[in-house]
Amino acid sequence: MTSTQKDQHAARSQRSREADKPHRRKGEKTYSCDECGKSFTRAGNFKKHQLIHSGVKPYSCDLCGKSFTQAGSLKAHQFIHSGFKPYSCDLCGKSFTQAGHLKNHQLIHSGVKPYSCDLCGKYFTQAGDLKKHQLIHSGVKPYSCDLCRKSFTQAGSLKRHQLLHSGVKPYSCDLCGNYFTQAGSLKTHHLIHSGFKPYSCDLCGKSFTKAGDLKIHQLIHSGVKPYSCKLCGKSFARNRNLQRHLVTHSGIKAYSCDFCGKSFSDKRYRNIHLRIHTGNDVYFCDQCGKLFATDAQIKQHMFTHTEERPYKCDLCEKTFKAPHQLNKHQQIHS
Repeated sequence: MTSTQKDQHAARSQRSREADKPHRRKGEKTYSCDECGKSFTRAGNFKKHQLIHSGVKPYSCDLCGKSFTQAGSLKAHQFIHSGFKPYSCDLCGKSFTQAGHLKNHQLIHSGVKPYSCDLCGKYFTQAGDLKKHQLIHSGVKPYSCDLCRKSFTQAGSLKRHQLLHSGVKPYSCDLCGNYFTQAGSLKTHHLIHSGFKPYSCDLCGKSFTKAGDLKIHQLIHSGVKPYSCKLCGKSFARNRNLQRHLVTHSGIKAYSCDFCGKSFSDKRYRNIHLRIHTGNDVYFCDQCGKLFATDAQIKQHMFTHTEERPYKCDLCEKTFKAPHQLNKHQQIHS
């Protein structure tokens, strides 16, 4: 057999093998994961995906020690440490380290929320966000804190929570020097200095920097307290307040006094106690440095740092910065 005949024979054999393979349409996802049901068009992508379930993470970051299943994921992660964010949003200017993150972010501006929860009807821009949300309805919180027993639906939430107990606050404000455990908390804090409060209450006119804070505030007017303690029946408007209350039943006192060692279930109670030893006020204004004895006093003080006057008298239309000022003024009309 000549070399030409050999080449022709090899070509016919290749075509024969291809014909014997099951027919697969372009884009068809024939590789399915037995663990989670996710499907793939390519065997290589499927193989990479299976590493997630194996738990093997051979690639680790030299700067922070975080490990990854794939070299590409490590490379993408290292952009975080470099501070290089080449992908920016044309609408709001927010920058990202990866093009995929920018693409996901842009869905927020589009307003498109194609994924909805069957249980409560809430809509989401991404399938991953819906999946995370559904854990709330399941009630499953497999990740719990060893120090205060608080439980979380996600490992990341527990990790962020544990920073509170560690006392580590790597993020600082350039304007007032206040420190924070998370970058997101610092970003939210910056809104205080800007004075920008785009979310206002239709009932009392009070304004907020975040939509979530407005939503929580509106519960005060509704009188709805959906979170109740199964041990004593006390109800709360916010889940955070219920969780704080539950600690009192557990007997856990995670916050201790550095001077005498006395322990408290709530950080606020520990701060009030510290006045016995220091003789100083313990609530610190992060804008002017002034100290106050109680949480209520500092909240009232914060009104002095804004030029907004959202509280209006119905009788004379005079406006005020704080509700207590309006209440005092209304006594003139009575």
